[in-house]
Amino acid sequence: MLHVDPIFAATSAVPPSTAHATWAGPSLAAGGEALPPPFTVSALLTETRLDSWLALGLVLAAGLYLYGVHRLRMRGDRWPVARTVFFLGPGLGGIALVTVSGLHAYDTALLSVHMVQHMVLSMIAPIFLALGAPMTLALRTLPARPRKRLLAIVHSRFARVYSFPLVAFAIFVVNPFVLYFTDLYRYTLEHAWAHELVHAHFIMTGCVFFWPLLGLDPLPGRWPYPARALLMLLSVPFHTVLGLTIMQSSTLFGGDWYPSLNLSWADPWDDQVLAGGILWAGGEFVSVTMLAVLVVQWVKQSEREARRIDRELDRQEARQRATESAS
Repeated sequence: MLHVDPIFAATSAVPPSTAHATWAGPSLAAGGEALPPPFTVSALLTETRLDSWLALGLVLAAGLYLYGVHRLRMRGDRWPVARTVFFLGPGLGGIALVTVSGLHAYDTALLSVHMVQHMVLSMIAPIFLALGAPMTLALRTLPARPRKRLLAIVHSRFARVYSFPLVAFAIFVVNPFVLYFTDLYRYTLEHAWAHELVHAHFIMTGCVFFWPLLGLDPLPGRWPYPARALLMLLSVPFHTVLGLTIMQSSTLFGGDWYPSLNLSWADPWDDQVLAGGILWAGGEFVSVTMLAVLVVQWVKQSEREARRIDRELDRQEARQRATESAS
C-alpha cells in the first residue's frame, strides 16, 4: 500500500553517502529514536520492543487476570473460558500488537500506522477487555478489604460522572478532533512521553465508552439496551466525518514533521489519505459489528428475563394449587 512517488523521491532524496541516514542513521523520530527501515512484514518482528512501561503493564495485567482465574478454579468455581480468551487475546493482545510489536516503530513515521493504533487502542481492545469482565473477576477473588475499596471506587461520584454514557460519548467523540486539529498532535510526535500518554488515553477513553455499553461487569447507572444501541449508532457519523476530513485535508497533519523525515519509501500526502480511509472504514466496521454484539446481548437478556418470569409464574401457580388442595 506504500509506494515511492517519483516526484516526491526526487525532491526529498539525499546524497548517496547519507542515504542510509534516512532510516537508520542520524535522522531521529520522537524521543531521539532512529527512524525505521522501509515498512515490511518482517519489520513487525525485527523492530519489536519489550522494554517499554506499557509492555510491563500488559504482562502484569495478564498475570493478575490468570491468577484470579486460578484462584476461582482452586476453590471449585467456574469462570467462562470465552472471557479469558477475550481479555488476553484481542484485549491485551491487541494492545501489544500495536504498541510492543514492530508496528510501534512506525507510529511517528507514518500517520496511517498511527491511525491503526488509534483504532485498536480506542475501539477494538477496550471492547474485548470489557467482555473479559475483569472487575467481576476481581470482586470474586479479592479479600474483603480490597473488595470494599474497589466497590467504593466504582460507586464513587467521580466514577459515576466520568462513566455516564453521555459524558463518555462526548469524550470519545471530541478527543480525536482536539488531538488532530490542534498543535497537540505535533507535540506528541516530538516528545515520546506525550506520544505514549496518548496511547494510554486512547485505551482509557475506549474503556470508559464501551464498558457501560457492552461490558459484563456490574456497573452503576447502566442504560437499557435500546438507549445503548442508539448511542452506538450516534458514534458512527463522527468517525466518518473525521476520516473524510483527514482524506480531503489540504494541509499535512503534524505540519512539516512527516516531510522532514525524508522517507524515500513513503509519501506523506498519500499516507495521510490512507490514514483517513483507515479511520473512516474501520470506524464504521467496528461500530456496526459492536452494534450487532449489543443486539445479541439484548436478545439473550430478554430470553433470560422471559425464563425468570416463567419460573415465577410456575411458582405462583404451584402455590395456588397447594392452597386450593389445602382448602
